[in-house]
Amino acid sequence: MTELRDILKGLIVSEKASSDAMMSKNTYTFKVGIDSNKPQIKKAVETVFEVKVQSVRTLIMYGAEKRVGRFSGKTSNWKKAYVKLQDGYSLQHLFINDEEEE
Repeated sequence: MTELRDILKGLIVSEKASSDAMMSKNTYTFKVGIDSNKPQIKKAVETVFEVKVQSVRTLIMYGAEKRVGRFSGKTSNWKKAYVKLQDGYSLQHLFINDEEEE
């Protein structure tokens, strides 16, 4: 059995991931383990955030070639998951800034 921390690595907070278009579709972007599959991701999100997931889309982000001086290397491949929640559920509380609450 895979641990939840091995499946969900973190929430991706970028300009595209937190745009109004993604929020209106109730879709959130997560960095997940490279060997995680869609049912595991769905179960992990439902367990950790106590929400209902409608769909999961995944893609592998291939590592880029990097150079430091004359030495070259490659960054690791990683997997991204777009998780769409059912109507009535939201993760908006994760995007609220502490300063805005006061």
